[in-house]
Amino acid sequence: MLRKEASYSYLERASIKLKTLKNKYMKNLLLLFIAVCGLCIAASAQSDKYVSSMKANLALFDSTTAKPDYVALSNTFARIGDAEKTQWLPYYYAGLALSTEGWNNKTLDKDANSGQILAYMDKAKALTTDSSDLSEIDAIRNMAYVQQMLVDPAVRWMSYGKEANEALAEAMKFDPNNPRLYYLQGMSLFNKPAVFGGGKEKAKLAFQKALDLYATNHPKELHPGWGKVQTVSMIAACQ
Repeated sequence: MLRKEASYSYLERASIKLKTLKNKYMKNLLLLFIAVCGLCIAASAQSDKYVSSMKANLALFDSTTAKPDYVALSNTFARIGDAEKTQWLPYYYAGLALSTEGWNNKTLDKDANSGQILAYMDKAKALTTDSSDLSEIDAIRNMAYVQQMLVDPAVRWMSYGKEANEALAEAMKFDPNNPRLYYLQGMSLFNKPAVFGGGKEKAKLAFQKALDLYATNHPKELHPGWGKVQTVSMIAACQ
């Protein structure tokens, strides 16, 4: 009888202990679920803020009412990149903005400007391994080297001209269907004398290939999509 009572008492204590452990487990599981939900909500809010900020600044590139301050725009994109830490696109657009300033501002220090562009591309490249992304990054590198080469083409062709060609070739290896690469190739051929392998006829072929690729190029949200308008304009200039 005593053994039965002792046995019952032991089973009762074990049952109570098991219920206690179960309740503790469920409580910890609930807390974990709440924490994960909180992180997801915070990440979603951060993502929405990032997308909103990027869209607002990208719209300035297409502004038809006023010419943007490309240096200030570049700085804004760089700040977005520094805040996000894992996104390559802000640094890409920081470089694109400075590249645009380089084409428009004749008195700009092209070496210093291109150096900053390349620094942004290094940051962008460290944040992605996607081949199409790397192709876009090398396209910006190509323009940076071209701008440095154009400071003194006769002297700098063998150095910066070579760097520009290598960047474009690397970009084509990453993504041979990137239309912006053929636009850049066309610009190089257009400005190169026919005796050196350039000229309008060869440039037009590159521009036409770019235009054909733009017809099937559908970039993801926030990703590069520029160049079609410029391509159409250059095809007309080759007539």
